[in-house]
Amino acid sequence: MIEINPSKIETLFFEGREFDLKRDDLLDVHFSGNKARKFHYFLTHEFPKIKRLISHGSAQSNAMYSLSVLAKQKGWEFFYYVDHIPSFLKTAPQGNYAAALANGMTIMIAPFPLTYEEDTLAIPEGGCMKEAAYGIKQLAKEINSYYHDREIEIFLPSGTGTTALFLQQYTDFSVHTTPCVGSREYLLKQFNILLPDAKRLPNILTLEKKYHFGKLYREFFEIWVKLKEQTGVSFDLLYDPLGWLTLLAHQSQFQHDILYIHQGGLLGNESMLQRYSRKYHDDFTKHSQRF
Repeated sequence: MIEINPSKIETLFFEGREFDLKRDDLLDVHFSGNKARKFHYFLTHEFPKIKRLISHGSAQSNAMYSLSVLAKQKGWEFFYYVDHIPSFLKTAPQGNYAAALANGMTIMIAPFPLTYEEDTLAIPEGGCMKEAAYGIKQLAKEINSYYHDREIEIFLPSGTGTTALFLQQYTDFSVHTTPCVGSREYLLKQFNILLPDAKRLPNILTLEKKYHFGKLYREFFEIWVKLKEQTGVSFDLLYDPLGWLTLLAHQSQFQHDILYIHQGGLLGNESMLQRYSRKYHDDFTKHSQRF
């Protein structure tokens, strides 16, 4: 069983402004960040009838790796469904993909099954499910307790929006997010599917420029390097660059101190850095000694 202790909150300065940082990336080496929160229910409960776990998504998914650890700890088979595997991963498995394979994951290049046996536990892509509320409620309690006598606003980037949505239900403060996987409309649709009777929704912030999820952008790499240089903290290369760009662009709208939720996902940086190295070789080489 994995015990999730409260993560610490640090103060950092970035681009001339003070921010608080919730270090969920330090929760657990295998279940860091929002995966520790989203999968807390399954980590702390027994499922005697379950023999296998199935899920789906990207072959570089952080959730994929954490689920492979969960399955290994529970003694379950783990089948993970993808629509393709990038050629560079097939040639040289690395990052989340390599680690999940080492944990016994069976990769399936096929559509996710719509029906399955009673001894199978199916977890939606990215952990977008009502059970995620169990762990995210604990996150909200930690924040409410720490800031019981202060007014703050919370910011975090979103994939499916699960963490932001449930956090807004349980915290006393306003939650702001930005969609990293799809549009504002996509995120609102996800909110409605997951919790149609939500009392409050997170405030969605966007940029004029449209970014495609998983695509490499020079400004993403540059702000990721700046974050490391100015704060000493390593962030995820997939979600956090867009998160910080959006936050900085909208910071004048915040009326109170800002708490940024660091949701982990650093294992995936291994493959992301190799991709950036190939695409932006000169910039990458110039900054590589700082990683």
